Amino acid sequence: MNKKSLLLLLCLGIVLVAANASAQTVPKVSLQVGDSTDPSDLSTTLQIVVLMTVLALAPSILIMVTSFIRFAVVLSFLRQALGVNQMPPNQLLVALALVLTFFVMSPVINKSYNEGIKPYLDKKISKEEAFDKGIGPFRSFMLAQTREKDLALFVNIAKLDKPQDQKDIPLQVLVPGFVISELRTAFQIAFVLFIPFLVIDMVVASVLMSMGMMMLPPILVSLPFKILLFVLVDGWYLLIKSLVESFHM
Repeated sequence: MNKKSLLLLLCLGIVLVAANASAQTVPKVSLQVGDSTDPSDLSTTLQIVVLMTVLALAPSILIMVTSFIRFAVVLSFLRQALGVNQMPPNQLLVALALVLTFFVMSPVINKSYNEGIKPYLDKKISKEEAFDKGIGPFRSFMLAQTREKDLALFVNIAKLDKPQDQKDIPLQVLVPGFVISELRTAFQIAFVLFIPFLVIDMVVASVLMSMGMMMLPPILVSLPFKILLFVLVDGWYLLIKSLVESFHM
C-alpha cells in the first residue's frame, strides 16, 4: 500500500468520525441575561451570587475565625526547628492543621448550626436572627482567645466608642484582633519549641569545633539527634495535646 492510499484511508476515517459525532446530540449549557417579571428569579440569582462569593472566600474565613492559624504556624516552626525543609511535606502539615481545626471547632460549628442555620432552614427565624445566632458561637470562641489589648488597638484605629459589652464589639474589630492574638500565641509556643533543638545544635557545633571538624555541617550531625529526642519524648503527642488544650473554650 503506497502513501497515497494511506492518506486516502486516513481522510476517509476522519470524515466518518466527524459525521458520527455530528449525528449525536451534545448537551449545551448557556447563560442568558434578560428581563423578568417574577421577583423570585432575582432572588434565586442573588442567592447563587452570594453562594459563589461565600465559596470563594471560604478558605479565608476558615483561616481568620478558627483555630487554623495557631496550628499551621506552630507546625511550620516545628519543621524549621527540626532542620528539615521538606519533611513533613506542606500538604501533610496543612491536612493535619485542618483535621485539628475541625476537631477543636466542632462544638462551635454544631452550636452555630443548631441555633442559627437549622431554625432558619426550618423557616422558624429570619435571616437577620439566623446570622446573629449563627455567628454567636464563633464570636464567643474568638473573644475567649483574643487579648483586650489587641481589641483596643483596632477599636482606637477605627475611632469607635469604647464597647460597653462583648456584644457591642463589631466583627470588623474582633476578627483582626483575633488574628494577631493567635499569631502572638503561636510564636510563643514556637519559641518554647525551639529551645531543646537549639541546645542540641549548639552542643553538636561545639563538639565538632573542638574536634577540628570545621568543614562538616553541624546540621548533618544534629539532625538525627533532634529526631531521636523528638521521638523519645513522644513529641507529637505532647505537641498536639498542648496545642489543643491551649484554646479557651
